[in-house]
Amino acid sequence: MVVWTGPHGAGYRRGMSIVATIMNTATGRPIQKMKFGRMPKPWASFNLDTGELVTAERVDVGKPAPGKFIAPVDVWVTVKPKD
Repeated sequence: MVVWTGPHGAGYRRGMSIVATIMNTATGRPIQKMKFGRMPKPWASFNLDTGELVTAERVDVGKPAPGKFIAPVDVWVTVKPKD
């Protein structure tokens, strides 16, 4: 089923959610995967699974693999060290 949005179905499809990998800027390692309703902005704030509030510093969109349509999205955040 296709649901059109906008006035009178003016050529817009319902948006797909974005699945992004949350990356640690200090280590360069992935922290977790997260689903966003739309492409996250570099200043967006959100909570990790641990409950920690972080702010996106950088959002990287890669090239899709050959024959695929979904591009990888990485959101880079700085995590406070645990005491």
